[in-house]
Amino acid sequence: MAVVNTVPPEVIQQVAEYFTVLSEPMRLRILNLLRDGEKCVQELVEATQTSQANVSKHLKVMLQAGILTRRTEGTSAYYSVADELIFELCGLVCDRIASRIEEQAKQFRNFSLMARP
Repeated sequence: MAVVNTVPPEVIQQVAEYFTVLSEPMRLRILNLLRDGEKCVQELVEATQTSQANVSKHLKVMLQAGILTRRTEGTSAYYSVADELIFELCGLVCDRIASRIEEQAKQFRNFSLMARP
């Protein structure tokens, strides 16, 4: 009889929550800005051209998820990526999407060649 490897519901919930954090476009924009290193909130506000409240809300979610770290210097808060593995994960997803788009483009090219008299 085959042994079924069951994953505890709490583990599945934590994984789902992690992916939920990454499902927000503004959070991905902020992560991309932090790719080059630590930035203060004001730099992120200017780069994203959104409100400080909006940026702070997203930073808080990523901080609580353990994706970012925070340090204060005077009255400024600086954020950086806690685990560079996040960029590998994003790279894998982007590569997969690019492959799908390339395959679709190939299908469109083949169709247009077949349609010619």
